[in-house]
Amino acid sequence: MAETNGVLLKVDNLVKHFPVLRGVFQRQVGAVHAVDGITFDIRKGETFGLVGESGCGKSTAGRTILQLYRPTAGKVLFDGIDLTRIRGEELRRMRRRMQMIFQDPYASLNPRMTIQEIISEPLQVHGIGTPQETRERVKELLNIVRLSPDFAPRYPHEFSGGQRQRIGIARALALQPDFIVCDEPISALDVSIQAQVINLLEELQAELGLTYLFIAHDLSMVRHISSRVGVMYLGILAELGDVKELYSNPLHPYTQALLSAVPVPDPVIEEKRSRIILEGDVPSPVNPPSGCRFRTRCPLAVDICKEAVPEFREVRRDHWVACHLVKPEESPRL
Repeated sequence: MAETNGVLLKVDNLVKHFPVLRGVFQRQVGAVHAVDGITFDIRKGETFGLVGESGCGKSTAGRTILQLYRPTAGKVLFDGIDLTRIRGEELRRMRRRMQMIFQDPYASLNPRMTIQEIISEPLQVHGIGTPQETRERVKELLNIVRLSPDFAPRYPHEFSGGQRQRIGIARALALQPDFIVCDEPISALDVSIQAQVINLLEELQAELGLTYLFIAHDLSMVRHISSRVGVMYLGILAELGDVKELYSNPLHPYTQALLSAVPVPDPVIEEKRSRIILEGDVPSPVNPPSGCRFRTRCPLAVDICKEAVPEFREVRRDHWVACHLVKPEESPRL
């Protein structure tokens, strides 16, 4: 299937709940609805952006897709193979084709290991190459991420945040993967370094034919690097579409509010724009609202928003939205 339609990854109604345990006997009294039924696909060679507020489930979705968290329900089809149904050695072999760049470059590198050991660890885990071949591969990877091969014997504390993130990228590339989850890879970096890391990711994608799931809360950066974007809110997808269409014509009230917060580098336009301020706090994922999860903060909410869960449907070509108020070729405006 993946070969015929160009889809590398297909996420189908993915659910991940974390149990809430209490008491001496640790009985389950509830669940954190971190990811609650998201569906999308990622085509070969594209960058799919996943955005939303902190705590909406973006990072959990990425880790669940890679099976770092086993899903509560749903399917994850990678090149036609359902990752949720495989275990052990079969899953380990598949993981050679899927890697992750973590958010915090200070916490994701073992301070007791040299750069040589950190980057070569995936090769050793999968039994690839002789010691000499491994050393040569590490030098090659350091060159690829624009670092000197002379850095190999050093330790992580000797590097800046941007350099550490490049080392994390080199580690992710060690096994020549097809798909990489970029979990907010620039959020912990200085603004001056963020552009360098983004440019490196784009160059690597062009050179190596990589496919990215780019998780972020920086909407302007996602617009720059992504071809399609999904907007998450409290564990569900509120909207999904082509980056140009979604940014120029957002349909969901939540997406409109998010985009209104992105500054425009034109003082004339910026002066005329009105900022949409959402009232109230994000509800608890332990006890999400009935019906539409955004209704408690949505100024357009009506009775049906409380009673029924909105269907995530295609209202325009390749433009999906979960909102009762959005009709085909229409857009509610705040």
